Amino acid sequence: MKREELTEKIVAKKLAKGIKWSEIADAVGLSKEWTTAALLGQMSMSPEQAKIAGECLDLTEEEIALLTTVPYRGSLGQAVPTDALVYRFYEIIQVYGTTFKALIEEEFGDGIMSAIDYSMDIQRQEDPKGDRVVVTLNGKFLPYKTY
Repeated sequence: MKREELTEKIVAKKLAKGIKWSEIADAVGLSKEWTTAALLGQMSMSPEQAKIAGECLDLTEEEIALLTTVPYRGSLGQAVPTDALVYRFYEIIQVYGTTFKALIEEEFGDGIMSAIDYSMDIQRQEDPKGDRVVVTLNGKFLPYKTY
């Protein structure tokens, strides 16, 4: 089985069982953001984490083992995303990417924000004019080295 096929199966099993990503994450003992990324093929789970997730989703031993393999990261390909929600994040980077870069470099210097030493949090904020999506991206600053 290919990892992409397992991702499709995981989404189908989750839907059929009527469970939320956060419920699986609670069972695994990690954040809903990281656990979802792992189950969608972007992170590798420890054998213990994979076993718990596999039990939640009725996966086979082979499929559970596949959750522990190092993934080929980057699930969007090279084309501009067409899904409206994913496109909005692409649009945010298109519009504000240079602002992110300028402000981070002004504050920290020449470097990058890590996507390895990283966490993310997604929350709902109630608002009388329409609920808000609050996305927090938290990555370690990594300066470029001279040599």
